[in-house]
Amino acid sequence: MDAQRLRRRERFWTLTSLAHVFPFVGIAALLMYVQPLAVALAAICVAHAWIIPALYAQRGGNVVRPKSRAPEDAERVSVGLLGDLVGHDARELHARTGLVLERGSLGVWLVGTAGALLVRPGGRRVDCWCVRVDDSELPSGDRIAHLLLALRADEQGFATVANLAFSGACRRVRRRLLPAQRPALDQASKCARRIFGQKAKTQAAAAGTMPA
Repeated sequence: MDAQRLRRRERFWTLTSLAHVFPFVGIAALLMYVQPLAVALAAICVAHAWIIPALYAQRGGNVVRPKSRAPEDAERVSVGLLGDLVGHDARELHARTGLVLERGSLGVWLVGTAGALLVRPGGRRVDCWCVRVDDSELPSGDRIAHLLLALRADEQGFATVANLAFSGACRRVRRRLLPAQRPALDQASKCARRIFGQKAKTQAAAAGTMPA
């Protein structure tokens, strides 16, 4: 799963969403044109056009919803061990949101207990990945640590194995996250925008220094 293949999959998700929306919107417009009194049926079509993409976005947000927790002592120890793998800012963010922020070559990741969000460069699009550790008895910190180490070891392999549950605008997924998790997505979006800006400046500087 390299950057080029990921962009193709993102375009496919966009086309799929449009394929769900446009027919219902078109039918609603046709009904209103043919028979204005069919406003109730037209409203149902518009509702379907809105609900179906919303359900996909909800599925994307669900990949980072907290799962069942282990006993409190085990949770405390696992979170302490997880803290050894990340920096101070990531530890503080995890304490507030339950998600760990990790920068990668494909974008900025937010790793949870049973999935991860990938905020793409520019900070406007997010890919939601469903992937979990095959041991439901592990504490949440250990589950995140396993996924984080797998991500660091092979980011492209991680994205290849994981299941893409949703790809779309950050704002659509943000509304369907738990309120406590939304600051993590906001911070990842800011980080992704900053990375994109730095790359753009570097490319512009390199283009300006190239010999004629």
